[in-house]
Amino acid sequence: MFGFRADGKRIKTIDPTMKLIPHVMTQRNDAMVMTPYEIDCKGMDEYIFQRRKEGVYYTYMDIIIAACARTLATRPKLNRFIMNGRVFKRNIIEVSFTVKKELRDGGEETEVKLDFTGLETLSDVHAMMEKEIQANTKASSNNDTDDLAKILTRVPNGVIKFMVGTLKFMDKHGLLPMSIIKLSPFHTSLFITNMKSIKMNYVYHHLYNFGTTSIFLSMGKEFYQPVVIDPDENIIGVKKLITIGAVIDERICDGLYYGNSFREFKKFIENPVIMDTAIEKRVEDIK
Repeated sequence: MFGFRADGKRIKTIDPTMKLIPHVMTQRNDAMVMTPYEIDCKGMDEYIFQRRKEGVYYTYMDIIIAACARTLATRPKLNRFIMNGRVFKRNIIEVSFTVKKELRDGGEETEVKLDFTGLETLSDVHAMMEKEIQANTKASSNNDTDDLAKILTRVPNGVIKFMVGTLKFMDKHGLLPMSIIKLSPFHTSLFITNMKSIKMNYVYHHLYNFGTTSIFLSMGKEFYQPVVIDPDENIIGVKKLITIGAVIDERICDGLYYGNSFREFKKFIENPVIMDTAIEKRVEDIK
């Protein structure tokens, strides 16, 4: 309450225009900006093939989530969120994603949230991903988030509305307990969905007004496209690409910072070997 939260610290020394914008665009769906990012798969494929020869099986999702954590660690303004007209910097780096327990129409799905220090290597992220996916893909498995959802929905519809409304009010005013925030996939630095896993193209997924997610990414299936290799020699080739659909809250930082940050993000994905080495420390946000 009064600008204090369990999951973040209010930023007071901020540009006056950036401080005003959350009062003009009061909801995240007011402030959503959408853009596609095409990623050359060559670097990922070469990295995955090399590691496979060593007996380790990486996926595109491992690489992209590692790139998310690394980018948030080096570009800290991306780890901000807006709540009740105020700008906050998050205490930790968190990435949420959905796991489908069974690839069929009636298969259940669950949400997983991973915490990062930002100092992890790609190998560390791969191990974390493998552990969580194995724990959550069994049809009989339930995590704490599933259990909370079941508790909230064991009552009549009117009571559900009241409880959810109460949680939203508490969240808005900084009264939501950290125990609930830790279980909520909506209170996260970034949410990502893997449309490739169900053979679909990327989408522009909306940002949730509940919670604190400022960035939503959607990875589509790979495709082949003719590209200009050398414009001077008129050489055209074919590249394997994937597109990531990004939806961002424009209120947390300016367009130049976003642009430079996503160029870094793309660099990490297309050159995953960079992430075999940990960074020494995270870049800190302003006070």
